[in-house]
Amino acid sequence: MRTRPKLRGLYAITPEETDEARLIAIAGAAVRGGAALLQLRDKTTDAARRLRLATALQALCREHGARFIVNDDLELARAVDADGVHLGADDGDLAAARRALPAGRLLGASCYADLDTARRAVALGADYVAFGAVCPSPTKPQAVRAPLALLSRARAELGVPVCAIGGITLADAPRIVAAGADLLAVISDLFAAPDIARRAQDYQRLFQEPTT
Repeated sequence: MRTRPKLRGLYAITPEETDEARLIAIAGAAVRGGAALLQLRDKTTDAARRLRLATALQALCREHGARFIVNDDLELARAVDADGVHLGADDGDLAAARRALPAGRLLGASCYADLDTARRAVALGADYVAFGAVCPSPTKPQAVRAPLALLSRARAELGVPVCAIGGITLADAPRIVAAGADLLAVISDLFAAPDIARRAQDYQRLFQEPTT
């Protein structure tokens, strides 16, 4: 039986950005600010660009102690020795990805607003499951909304970290964490902030254990 990883904190997901140098710079600010995970989400078909970005972001994550995840591309994740891959419903077979990933690498799954999808994902080897949109999302305005009660139920029943995604802002974050989110996946509210590193710090503080 595999040991499930302990994942908790800000999960920074890269925005759409054509300027590679700027994308690397803002991603670097997020991990310097304390983001626990960084995901490269690049929907372009430029394989050379994606490889350059993945290589640079993996190096940044290693430097700052964050985990680096590649979205939707198992082969790219393997090529740069990423810490894991995240797959949506149409992005590949979870069981095959689990077999292909080296030991200790993470497999994440998008489960939208469906607990049964999450149960199947965990059975196939997912290390964490993502639900959303938990708030109105500027990135995916037509996304189905996932109620916060779903996070609580998933955390209680599934035995893996639960990630909330979709339109999350720092103002909404405390109630989402209180509802059961182990991870907050954020794009716009993080990367549109005037001080990305500070915004990342503010998110990460929500997960700090209180001192006694």
